[in-house]
Amino acid sequence: MNTNKNSVQKIAMTALMAALCYIGFTFFKINIPVGTETTAIHLGNTFCVLAALILGGVPGGLAGAIGMGIGDLLDPLYLPSFPKTFLLKFCIGLTAGAVAHKYAHLSKIEDSKKLTLWTVLSCVAGMGFNVIAEPIVSYFYKNFILGVPSEAAKIFAAWTAGATFVNAITSVIIASLIYLALRRALKGTSLGKKLFK
Repeated sequence: MNTNKNSVQKIAMTALMAALCYIGFTFFKINIPVGTETTAIHLGNTFCVLAALILGGVPGGLAGAIGMGIGDLLDPLYLPSFPKTFLLKFCIGLTAGAVAHKYAHLSKIEDSKKLTLWTVLSCVAGMGFNVIAEPIVSYFYKNFILGVPSEAAKIFAAWTAGATFVNAITSVIIASLIYLALRRALKGTSLGKKLFK
């Protein structure tokens, strides 16, 4: 019975974080036109990484993939990018969650300096993955899947690299600050014990 309750709570939290990823991507976004294509600076990745810090890699990855994937599906500019978005956002969450929970055991850290260090490093790992993978995958996806000419795909990948780097910096800073603030604010509460056990 208790396991079912925990599963339902985790699903609900994952859905909440997916909604935040959608909102961060859809409503807190600056579109950057690149020829006939579009890339963006947005806050969706922030909530993907935050979800991975709070819930773990798989739920965090699912939150990002579902939330920003729905954002792609509902926006004609990004609709063709849905499969790429789903895969890459899932991997961001997996990477950040693996560092946070499999390696650092973030939820068990009590020392504030160590907690801050591993929170930031976990965010950097997830967003570092994206900084490398997003432009490379974008190039191959645009060129080989969508049939965009190679030169145009290279230009788009270069612009994507710049936008992804800006996204990475803002996501690391904001997600780290929110996570650390939540840990402090919820310490000792029943919700804090469930989220940060």
